[in-house]
Amino acid sequence: MLSNITTPLLGLVDTAVVGHLANESHLGAVAIGASIFSLVFWAFGFLRMGSTGLTAQALGRKDEQRVLELLLQSVLLGILIGLLLILFKEPIIDVMLWMMSPSAQVEPWARLYCEVRILSAPAVLAGYAVVGWFYGVQNARGPLWIMLLINVVNMVLDYYAVYHLDMASDGVAWATVISQYTGLALALYLASKQLKKLNINLSAQVAKSLLKFSEYIALIQVNRYLFVRTILLLTVGIFFTAQGSAQGDNILAANAVLLTFLMIISNALDGFAFSVEALCGEAIGQKDRTQFEKVVLLSSVWALIAAVGLVLIFWLFGNQIVSLLTSIESVKSIAAIYLPWLVIFPLLGIWSFMLDGVFIGATEVKQMQDAMIVSVVLVFFPCWYITQQLGMGNHGLWFSQAALFVARGISMYWLYRRNLAQGKWFSKVN
Repeated sequence: MLSNITTPLLGLVDTAVVGHLANESHLGAVAIGASIFSLVFWAFGFLRMGSTGLTAQALGRKDEQRVLELLLQSVLLGILIGLLLILFKEPIIDVMLWMMSPSAQVEPWARLYCEVRILSAPAVLAGYAVVGWFYGVQNARGPLWIMLLINVVNMVLDYYAVYHLDMASDGVAWATVISQYTGLALALYLASKQLKKLNINLSAQVAKSLLKFSEYIALIQVNRYLFVRTILLLTVGIFFTAQGSAQGDNILAANAVLLTFLMIISNALDGFAFSVEALCGEAIGQKDRTQFEKVVLLSSVWALIAAVGLVLIFWLFGNQIVSLLTSIESVKSIAAIYLPWLVIFPLLGIWSFMLDGVFIGATEVKQMQDAMIVSVVLVFFPCWYITQQLGMGNHGLWFSQAALFVARGISMYWLYRRNLAQGKWFSKVN
């Protein structure tokens, strides 16, 4: 959980630094640019999720060779995808900016941010793979140190670029790029130490497997469903940002500030989900249903306690947090209107995050995909359409996001209960 809470600090610091500049176009540009790369990079979030469940199950089976293979295969896949993103950066940026529809004042700054930020793609995606692998071997300290280093480097460089080099959104982007490559270097170093701790060495057989496409089949099979699920989430994110932008730069900027709260919620509660992925995956690898159910119950209880804690923090200090992120009075006043939605989101979202962890640990990702399709197509978009017809404007947008959380939780809980009743994940019980 501590590791995950540091993740949104990148966006939070970027927002805070440009949020105190006189020109609100810089805040809008970082909001657009950061949203684009959260969406583009997280489209390949399967590199983290897929490696966690498979690694945990391999660890449960005591298959050390497969544990090492999964690390190397996932890292290589991440670097390759990152290089392809850089190669095709122009059409990617053009399409994403077209979808976001920034104003004429924001667009050039957002484009500049994007052209720099995309250079971090190999580091970000390879980093996803290493972090997912760390969770699979039940090492949460590694990701914590990685994210702390990334954030410290980013904070220092953000401040230096904007206030000493007189840069704006481009300086913030360069700070993020440098911090991501620094984090990847540490991630690879810590992974090598973890392998020594597990007494796992690179063998000729493992090295040979990296050149065989057939050895990547399990990763690809898991990842294709996670990719579709993630694309659906990203579609919602793009749509959300674009609809905010259509309502004006002030609404766009206010939503960007409030989305930082949502990032904190998601990453904090995902800390429990990541633990569930690793521990449930290990229990399934060992065919131990008793341990599996114990992990789910205890993690859910503690995650609920954490969700209540976030509700209290946002309720008591929400406006102060907004003021830390921006000094633009028009943006602060608009953000205050929609802040109550963020106060209740932890209690609405906790169940979908926890069940994501169960299904990833079980590598039952097709069902995750199906639940997301139902939630997005039959709940989110219809809710948005109805609320807009009722004239709810930006409130309707946030209501639709709340409905998506609820729909995901209900649909995945139904699938979870059905899988347990059918004994799907446990052919024998220890």
